[in-house]
Amino acid sequence: MDMSKYKGMFLSESKEHLRSMSTLLINLEKNPSDREGIDSLFREAHSVKGMAASMGYDRTTELAHHLEDYMDGFRKSGAVPSAAVDRLLGGIDLLEGLLADIEADRVERPIAAFLAAGKEQGTEEFDAELELISDPPPVGESFPAGDAVETSPLSVDPSSLRLVVELTPEAMAPSARFLLLLREAGRLGTLVMSVPSEAQLRKGGEIRRMELTLDSELDPDRVVELLSGVSDVARVFRPASSVAPPKRVRREAQPQTVRVRTDLLDHFINLTGELITQRYMLQTASRQERWSDVQGGLDHLARLISALHHNVLQVRMMPLESITGHLPRLVRDLSRKTGKEVVLRVEGEEVELDRAILEGLADPLVHMVRNAVDHGIEEQGEVVVRAWRERDMVLLEVADNGRGIDALVIRQKAVAKGLISPAQARSLRDREALQLVCIPGFSTATEITETSGRGVGMDVVKSAVENLGGGLEILSEPGKGTRMRLKLPLSVAIIQILLVECSGRTIGIPITKVERTLDLPREGIQTSGRKAVIQLGEEMVPLLSLHKILGLPKNPSEGSISVVITEGRGRRVGLVVDRFCGQREAFVKTLAFPLDSLAGVSGATVIGDGSIIFIIDPQYLLEERTVAPLSRVPGDSR
Repeated sequence: MDMSKYKGMFLSESKEHLRSMSTLLINLEKNPSDREGIDSLFREAHSVKGMAASMGYDRTTELAHHLEDYMDGFRKSGAVPSAAVDRLLGGIDLLEGLLADIEADRVERPIAAFLAAGKEQGTEEFDAELELISDPPPVGESFPAGDAVETSPLSVDPSSLRLVVELTPEAMAPSARFLLLLREAGRLGTLVMSVPSEAQLRKGGEIRRMELTLDSELDPDRVVELLSGVSDVARVFRPASSVAPPKRVRREAQPQTVRVRTDLLDHFINLTGELITQRYMLQTASRQERWSDVQGGLDHLARLISALHHNVLQVRMMPLESITGHLPRLVRDLSRKTGKEVVLRVEGEEVELDRAILEGLADPLVHMVRNAVDHGIEEQGEVVVRAWRERDMVLLEVADNGRGIDALVIRQKAVAKGLISPAQARSLRDREALQLVCIPGFSTATEITETSGRGVGMDVVKSAVENLGGGLEILSEPGKGTRMRLKLPLSVAIIQILLVECSGRTIGIPITKVERTLDLPREGIQTSGRKAVIQLGEEMVPLLSLHKILGLPKNPSEGSISVVITEGRGRRVGLVVDRFCGQREAFVKTLAFPLDSLAGVSGATVIGDGSIIFIIDPQYLLEERTVAPLSRVPGDSR
């Protein structure tokens, strides 16, 4: 039976089981005697083992079985030792690596070193490893899983892969380590020869270097990577004389899969049936020129399409918890490294987003949580990840109750790094100054640590979020904490846009980029330093011409001024347009060559009359281009 068609389901379910195991372990670390948690942990590992065995993934099965056996001891005792939590989390990390190998159609990585580490250290460990190595098959044959090979010098094919392996000076029982490495090499292909041979290795001795020749269908770099994972291996490299071209396996890209609720499938079938019926009814009414029936049919068709659209979106929607499950583990490990006591709280995990947005959000979320623990919290505190729905958008916030960010310090560092001038620093409001942390290379850390301080992080977050059609806002108060707030669309394919007219052209702006729209009388426009501004609350907002930004001619205007309030370079900006043309839902198509090089254009959509509407990213346009504020009131010909 071909099990490959179930691979996507296996990977999806196994990842869920591993996420559950991590969460259970973090909870058990706090409550070691939670009998129900221990039993649940055991069942999760058992499920992974059973699924991997049915799919034929031997190393994943072996490792899951090892963890299951390991857990059985404290399952009987009724308590989980703290050392066991560390080992099990390490096992979960390795299982995740094995799943990544399976997903990429690579050979599963070595696990022998991890299994050996769980046994008593010393010579008994290496004796046990030697017992794992069975009698070898003849030279030149591929290894069955778990077998070793007898090696001897043969005429070597020039295309074979030659490698040199060196052990660390501290490695105990080096001969046993090399025997283990031969076993791993045999799993990666056909082991042609090794120096020293297996027979010589079995005699023991202080051998620290080995040369081996391997025929493998794997990429040579991947072979080096896998063999480097064997315990006590210092390095694996190809000698300079070995320049054989690698043999590559061409494989078809595996399609991504999602699990769909059966009730949604039923809805699709019903909607398809209704659409077919409606098509025939419209065709009949059109032939008979019953135009009132045609209009009624079109109205019904619009409702069916709307329902279909809703169901299609639901198929792609996934809960936030699919990317927050590993955060408790992340915070736990960071707390240990930094010596802090940090509590993580996650709210709104049931909020759903498009799968593509969640996948693009995973790394930025990790960056923000890392920053909160490393920069925000001092000795102890709380990090809160919360999400909530607001109209057609989702807001995601990472907040801490730590030291906060001092806007004055941000200004000083930005000036010291030459990012802004002293005059610019003085003109920035605190809210605007906080956005400077998103400039590449900017960091407030006083020292470089393993987790941060190199000026990499918030610029990556900002870029990733904007690529998803969202925005980033930073709110902070010294001594009280910091909030990193993301505003995200529900979907990357179908979004709400504001249509505006500019020099006779209709242009779309994502609603997530629009704070508000204003139709102002010309008398409401003020000047500040000969620049046109409007007052919003206590803030003076500069006005910029969208015509000028896009290089379009400006039409003379009379009467009211149409302004789109958005954000650029960390501050509010008003974009002046000719007029507003309404708001609508748009199916966004990405641009192909050569249009994909248009700066500040995120996509296009087609409206009812067949016209193509370009969708712009105002934040990109404002940040990538130097545009002076208007020097006079729009439409003023003086």
